[in-house]
Order: sequence, then structure tokens, then C-alpha cells
Amino acid sequence: MKEITLADKFQAKIDQEIKIEPKDWMPEKYRKTLIRQMSQHAHSEIVGMLPEGNWISRAPTLRRKLGLLAKVQDEAGHGLYLYSATETLGIDRETLLEQLHTGKAKYSSIFNYPTTTWADIGAIGWLVDGAAIMNQVPLCRCSYGPYARAMVRVCKEESFHQRQGFEILMTMMEGNEAQKHMVQDAVNRWWWPSMMMFGPSDGDSPNSAQSMKWKIKRFSNDDLRQKFVDICAEQAQILGITLPDPDLKWNEERQHYDFGEIDWSEFWNVVKGNGPCNKERLDARVKAHEEGAWVREAAMAHAEKRRKRKEAAQVA
Repeated sequence: MKEITLADKFQAKIDQEIKIEPKDWMPEKYRKTLIRQMSQHAHSEIVGMLPEGNWISRAPTLRRKLGLLAKVQDEAGHGLYLYSATETLGIDRETLLEQLHTGKAKYSSIFNYPTTTWADIGAIGWLVDGAAIMNQVPLCRCSYGPYARAMVRVCKEESFHQRQGFEILMTMMEGNEAQKHMVQDAVNRWWWPSMMMFGPSDGDSPNSAQSMKWKIKRFSNDDLRQKFVDICAEQAQILGITLPDPDLKWNEERQHYDFGEIDWSEFWNVVKGNGPCNKERLDARVKAHEEGAWVREAAMAHAEKRRKRKEAAQVA
């Protein structure tokens, strides 16, 4: 009779849809996989504030400024949730941030592209946040409890961001010819990088099979990408724009849209640090971290004073 190992019991819990919690036994590879994925997700939320942050003061109306400011604040909150969830796996935040700032840890390659017009903000909301939602909703059922619970609120807020982006583009498409051209130009530039957000094709994704067995992931990269294309192709018709893919067409037999080949050489080039804004984004993040050191130090000093005051009151 085969001896039941800890790994067998662990997999049985996952197969029964029982959440894995921080104090539960887990394989080291499971823990490392989660740290890599969750920290990359957290880094992406924080770095993702940068392409949009410089448009807050340039948004066309007060309503747009408030909406964009709220979105950037949401992204900061998402980063904090995800860093906190990652820390439950036994790694501290200082280490996570050091990995980001030294280039050891990655963030989503989509944030290494520039935002050159106001329409880019709409395109990011519609396409980038739309792709993020497609990736992240299944994470609400991730096998690791802290990650799954953090994603519930994140996905609700990301859904609002996607609607906000679509509304920005729809408003511009009801404007003059220059505004319509601006929308089409933005979509042309953001479409393919958004398609790359789902990661490499299944055959070139070395971690996907194990992540799906552990139910960290629920769908393959290619399945999620297909769902994204099917939705965006219909929404593009509503907007009155054309997606920049001459091979995009409805396949009656498959009941899905066919689409063209992705330029994976561009994807890997950006991942390796050679994108349009890689250096700019990382420099801005490191600068903000260094200049904010006094805030962190002041907060820690205040917390220590409160702790001592509380201890003194208890003794008295």
C-alpha cells in the first residue's frame, strides 16, 4: 500500500477546493510560485500608477481628473493588499521591493509603453484593465486563501476602471474627427501589448501546467486571450473603431474570433528591459521609494511611541 505523503494530502485539499492558508503545510515550489506571481502582481499595480499619474493634472475636465485620481489611488491600494498577502508566505516587503528596484523581479511589460495622448488613458482602461480583469477574476478562486480574498475587492475596482476607460473612448468617438483619430491611434498602439498581457502561448509557458494543477491558475493563457479577443471585437464595433489585426474575423465553426500572430520577439524584448519606458519606469519607482524614506521612518517612530504609551498605561 502506497504511503500517503504530505504532498498527497496537500493536493487532495486542493482537489477538494479547500483553501490553503499561511500556516498550512505546502510544497516549497508552491510557495515560491506564489511569491513570484503575487509579488509580480503587486509590482505591476505600483508601477502601473506611473503611465497614468502624469495625466492627472492634464485631464480635460475636473470630472476626469477626479476619476483618474481615484483610479491611481485604487492601484496603490491593490499593491498594498497584494504585498500584504505575499508577506503571509514568509517574505518581508523590504525584500520584495529590493527585488523590484534591482530588476530581479518583473512587473507586467504593458507598463513600459508611453502614454502620449489623453486617448491612451481610455485605451488603458478599456484594453489593459480589461485584460487584467480577464486574468484576475479566476484568481478569486485561487487555491491560496489570502490571494483569493485580496482579489475579490481588486476585481470589483478593476471592473470600474475598465468601464471608465470605455466611457472615455466612447465620449471621444462622439467628438470631432481629430478626437476620433486620437482614439484609433491609441487603440492601434495598445492592442497588441494588451494581447501579450496573458503571457506566452501555452506551449511556451513552463509554469502553467503546474499552476493549473495547484489551482493557482484556472484557465490557460491562450484560453483567456481568446475570451479577451471575443469580447473586445464586439465592443470595438460599438465604439466604431477598427482593431489593428487584418486577420481578425468571426469563425462560425469555432464560435470564436480568429486573430493574427503575436510578435513575441517584442514581448521578450520588453521583458528583458528593452521596452520604450523600462528605464524611466524603474528610475521613477526607485526615486519615489528613496524620497519617501522619511515618511516610512516617521510612521515607524509614531507607531513605536504609541506602543510605549500603551504599555505605560497598562502598567499604571
